[in-house]
Amino acid sequence: MSELFLRAEKLDAADQLAPLRDRFHLDDVVYLDGNSLGALPAQVPDRVADVVRRQWGELRIRSWEESGWWTAPERIGDRIAPLVGAAAGQIVVGDSTSVNVFKALVAAVRMAGEDRTEILVDATTFPTDGYIAESAARMTGRTLRAVTPAEVPAALTGRTAAVLLNHVDYRTGRLHDLPSLTSAVHSAGALAVWDLCHSAGALPVGLDEHGVDLAVGCTYKYLNGGPGSPAYLYVRRSLQDRFDSPLPGWNSHAEPFGMRPGYAPAPGALRGRVGTPDILSMLALEAALEVWDGVPVDAVRAKSLALTDFFLECVAAYVPEGRVECLTPVAHEERGSQVALRCADAGDAMKRLIGRGVVGDFRAPDVLRFGFTPLYVGFADVERAARVLGEVLGGA
Repeated sequence: MSELFLRAEKLDAADQLAPLRDRFHLDDVVYLDGNSLGALPAQVPDRVADVVRRQWGELRIRSWEESGWWTAPERIGDRIAPLVGAAAGQIVVGDSTSVNVFKALVAAVRMAGEDRTEILVDATTFPTDGYIAESAARMTGRTLRAVTPAEVPAALTGRTAAVLLNHVDYRTGRLHDLPSLTSAVHSAGALAVWDLCHSAGALPVGLDEHGVDLAVGCTYKYLNGGPGSPAYLYVRRSLQDRFDSPLPGWNSHAEPFGMRPGYAPAPGALRGRVGTPDILSMLALEAALEVWDGVPVDAVRAKSLALTDFFLECVAAYVPEGRVECLTPVAHEERGSQVALRCADAGDAMKRLIGRGVVGDFRAPDVLRFGFTPLYVGFADVERAARVLGEVLGGA
């Protein structure tokens, strides 16, 4: 046995989060793609069965009240809130990340005022965020400028209305400095909108602490809500009375069952609702979030960094020199919970890895991505993944 294999065993034995693995439905595959789709929490199948058979099948329409369907978006938002450093009453769950990006960005521009004529967007962002920012700029009559997060402070002017940024770069795993960038945006009199898809559930975010204005995120990655599970929208409490959604729906009306022709927004974060919630996915997500009971985010972050450090050490030991280039920053303060490796034959390599029971993903043209979900990934998984990667790239 190699020294790294033995070290992995010792690290797993000392890992206080290791018992959390039993909260998930897993097999003997090394699953390092939780940054795309989280593993299935063990309690979700029975909960969904109850929702379908009893709440829908027996109670039917009564479940909107008796089973709490109507209040699910804000109730589940309050469960997510501690994971992103927010007090209750500021997060509403529903719709997709894309829809919530649109709501948040347009609302931010409207709050900024007519004299603010420019939107800044992260030039390295996930493509959809860029598409939506372009559409929002056209719709609101603003110009759009794409800049890297590092360029944001110098790009801000008195004309900047809002800045849309990703907390973690989806390709490289680079963690951007949310506190300092938010502060810079505010110093220019603009609003900060953050996409938390690759950070929520993997590391502390501190939305309230750092004065973030609006934030959005998906729930199917590190929050393990299931494929297509609903996203969430955070609206800072001090902005809620000014939040003017570009998608006003009957669910966000002050009197949703009044069926009035004129729109009057509900108070608080409820303004972020639009139409009828997707109850099956919503309640599957609620059940999935129970795996977080008693789990401190700081401990998750500490294990995440330990896992990625160990993976990089194992890659250096097992992978032939020159076969991969690490795109993820080494510095902890600049690293999310994934490692991205540039590899000339990345697409073929990932297929071979998956065939040997190590699941990551491939991003064109040449990036291997490995996501580390501390709730269920262990150090033995990390050692095995790097060892198999070395064998695949070494021709074994």
